Amino acid sequence: MTTIEGNLQRVRERIAAACLAAGRPVTHVTLLAVSKTFGPEAVREAFAGGQRAFGENYIQEAVEKMALLRDLPVEWHCIGPIQSNKTRLVAENFSWAHTVDRLKIAERLSQQRPESLPELQVCIQVNVDAGATKSGVAPGEVLALARQIAQLPRLHLRGLMTIPDPAPDFEAQKAVHLKARALFDELRQMGLDIDTLSMGMTGDLEAAIAAGSTMVRVGTAIFGKR
Repeated sequence: MTTIEGNLQRVRERIAAACLAAGRPVTHVTLLAVSKTFGPEAVREAFAGGQRAFGENYIQEAVEKMALLRDLPVEWHCIGPIQSNKTRLVAENFSWAHTVDRLKIAERLSQQRPESLPELQVCIQVNVDAGATKSGVAPGEVLALARQIAQLPRLHLRGLMTIPDPAPDFEAQKAVHLKARALFDELRQMGLDIDTLSMGMTGDLEAAIAAGSTMVRVGTAIFGKR
């Protein structure tokens, strides 16, 4: 077993324990391995360990990596900022885009998604804790944007994604994640057919799962420090 495979196993054990503590089935939480800055061989090692979904922050780097991994049936998730001049790369190469934060980006993704590919799975990035320097839609603006995205062809709105500032302990982490969960529940009550809460990373995945995360994005605990 390689180091990465062993790390994957330990992360899965953390997820299973967190689900047990929260009274949730472990099958309700997807592990997204964040492979940004790590080369194709690291992805191959994780793939050999059973991992299939990988998250990338840097779009150009990711596309170059994908070209070297065409032989693997990997599901690629864009979890970094999407600028207007990069929407075509996202639309043509990724299965998911987690960081949509304005209608213009969603419209470009919709227009540029090839007909030959399935719909692009989309999450709206929410600035849930109102960080002054962070990307993301203000919670009060999410419903309007969600309704607009839900009408665009070639996109499938799946839910919300958050990257809150680090919190000092489990309860503080959970409190922030519960804000996103409340917004998620509100959108569903408003009639939006969404099923994904992309929140929680290496340092706070237990709190995120306790709050209802359906997808945790873990890099350091799998691949090591960058």
